Amino acid sequence: MPALAKRYKAAVALIDRAKAYTVEEAIATLKKAPAAKFDESVDVAFHLGVDPKHADQMVRGAVVLPHGTGRTVRVVAFAKGEKEREAREAGADYVGAEDLIEKIQGGWMEFDSTIATPDLMGQVGKLGKVLGPRGLMPNPKLGTVTFDIARAVREVKGGKVEFRVEKAGNAHVPIGKKSFSVEQLVANAMTLIEAIMRAKPAASKGQYLRSLTVSSTMGPGIRVDVQRIANLFKK
Repeated sequence: MPALAKRYKAAVALIDRAKAYTVEEAIATLKKAPAAKFDESVDVAFHLGVDPKHADQMVRGAVVLPHGTGRTVRVVAFAKGEKEREAREAGADYVGAEDLIEKIQGGWMEFDSTIATPDLMGQVGKLGKVLGPRGLMPNPKLGTVTFDIARAVREVKGGKVEFRVEKAGNAHVPIGKKSFSVEQLVANAMTLIEAIMRAKPAASKGQYLRSLTVSSTMGPGIRVDVQRIANLFKK
């Protein structure tokens, strides 16, 4: 615990609490902080001016980060016939239909993402109570229900991340590992920020992006200048 506290205090000492940083400055500062004993994840936390209790103010989507997330993602693909072959060749870890559905119904959950062809969604729907609460249900709006299953598998394996605003208006999304270069993390962060800014619901009134913070797993949050971000994406 003392070593953890010492690293955290050293990281806090690098941050000017009175300052709102640019994305580049925030990530460069984060990179200067003392390293943990593992490769920490780097996350971006958003607080949005929406009320997701109203369907027309929900913010949800997915985006492929240019430099990936640094994570190994285990992908389940629900597919048959030629599509099953395509999914396997694209790198899906587990591919099947009725057999895979039955296995998951039996309690097996050793995967991180699911993709399905539209013709199998009637059967995959049986898993709604299992996959839904975990955010693992295939969804056409997120590109995970598609006949182009090879592309979907490659995107998920290559660094596709999903974002969804929580009931308090917050969203937390990983953008890579601390071992990434500043340039890689900035590129990933800006790709994500753009996707969330473009996803602003028409029903959202007033200030949409209320706060934006960058942090590592074991480090303090670094506040980003939201007005500067808003100016970048003015219509």
